[in-house]
Amino acid sequence: MYTLYIANKVYSSWSLRPWILMREMELLFEEKLVTFGTGSNWENFRKFSPAGKVPCLHDGVSVVWDSLAIVEYLADRHRGVWPEDPLAKIWARCAAAEMHSGFNNLRNTCPMHVGLRIRMKEISPALQAELDRINELWSEGLNRFGGPYLAGEKFSALDAFFAPVVFRIQTYGLPMNTQASAYVKRMLALPSMQQWQTEALREKWREAGHEKDAMAAGEVIDDKRMNLK
Repeated sequence: MYTLYIANKVYSSWSLRPWILMREMELLFEEKLVTFGTGSNWENFRKFSPAGKVPCLHDGVSVVWDSLAIVEYLADRHRGVWPEDPLAKIWARCAAAEMHSGFNNLRNTCPMHVGLRIRMKEISPALQAELDRINELWSEGLNRFGGPYLAGEKFSALDAFFAPVVFRIQTYGLPMNTQASAYVKRMLALPSMQQWQTEALREKWREAGHEKDAMAAGEVIDDKRMNLK
């Protein structure tokens, strides 16, 4: 059985990617959640990850770090990680790679925080340009391959790579076009996304740095974690 090391579900966008993909593909794995600490997590995360980061997948003697590497490792072993159609497959890989290496303004201005709802104080031109690109990219995939997912009728690694963006849009109320907004609702309704969110809201950990970074984006109008009985 696979073992997947992740960090806090409230904050860890990178951990979400392989986690939701494996859930949607119904791959059996043991989840090991190691919480973020204040400051560097290098020493603690190095106990299971050569890069000292999450996520990290263990499969027997094989240790696979980085979310993209994990996805490709799974693709070598299981059908359905990427679309079967060759055109959809290469497009999905390009779009996932773009997400993996880009959208730095979105990452920095709107760090993932599943628990909060924040009214943005402003959307900078640089952030708006990246939101425009996401609108463009999602619309292209949905129109070109017929939906309801970004590269066709089945959930793929591409949807997993954009799952953290879906949570960011929810948290910060980011404006998206009609088609992208419908995709966000569809993704948020997935049982796997609901499970991640529910478990995130039940976490008792708070990491001051992650909390501060999220709150810097604007006014906190709700904290869903506080509403749990």
